[in-house]
Amino acid sequence: MRTVGLAQVSFAIASASLAVCCLADGDFAPGGYTLAPWIPGRQAWTCGSALVVLAASAGLLFSHTAVRSVLTIGAYLAAWAVLCIPQILAKPLSIEGWYGFCEALSSLAGAGILCALLLSRGRRSEIPTAGERGVRAAQVLFGFTCLFYGCSHFVYAAYTAAMVPGWLPGRLEFAYITGIGHAAAGVGMVFGILPRLAATLEAGMMSLFGLLVWVPSFFMQPRPEWAGPPKSQWSELVVTLVLTASAWIIATSLRDRARGFEPDSRA
Repeated sequence: MRTVGLAQVSFAIASASLAVCCLADGDFAPGGYTLAPWIPGRQAWTCGSALVVLAASAGLLFSHTAVRSVLTIGAYLAAWAVLCIPQILAKPLSIEGWYGFCEALSSLAGAGILCALLLSRGRRSEIPTAGERGVRAAQVLFGFTCLFYGCSHFVYAAYTAAMVPGWLPGRLEFAYITGIGHAAAGVGMVFGILPRLAATLEAGMMSLFGLLVWVPSFFMQPRPEWAGPPKSQWSELVVTLVLTASAWIIATSLRDRARGFEPDSRA
């Protein structure tokens, strides 16, 4: 169960960072998503939600409150996804219109599977028999979002290439290669083709993206154009942290599914 504990801690840190970022920015969710103006006391709701997520992140570190805490965080992530729907309706055929929604879904998939892992903590199996279909659905959902991220690398190839560290040769080629990597990982998780390897490589790539792209951007002078203002930099870094934690949770849930979605008898 040690891997479940690591996934639990990483998700707690990521969700706490998300809450702090929203408190600092005054937004309900990263990316500038706010509650509708007609909602009374919407700023109080925004701050209150962030404080609840922060408290739930702390509660995730304790066994007796972990399940309730991840359910609370999951509810917040679901609300984030709902807030993205107007942007989808405004730009239904645009990658940009769907990006925030896919980030929320990726994070929600991670929260859902972490809840399943926590519920099974006292059992021998990492994934409980009850709810197995829901866990698989979350794994497949995460795979579809990876396919989306891969497509975005091709649609916004020049923007993605600008983010590649300058010391790496062939920056445009790296943009395409990482796009193919996202798509391949997505295919693996959706269709059960070496899903554990696919999820692990996706988690590793997301980790490197945060370490090699967003962290160095804070030290670049002048600040790169693609990074945007400091508010956007912090928001992107925090979202990357949440997505990375979710990806490692997916990989953890697939630890005994080396070749497909059926349990590997040799694992």
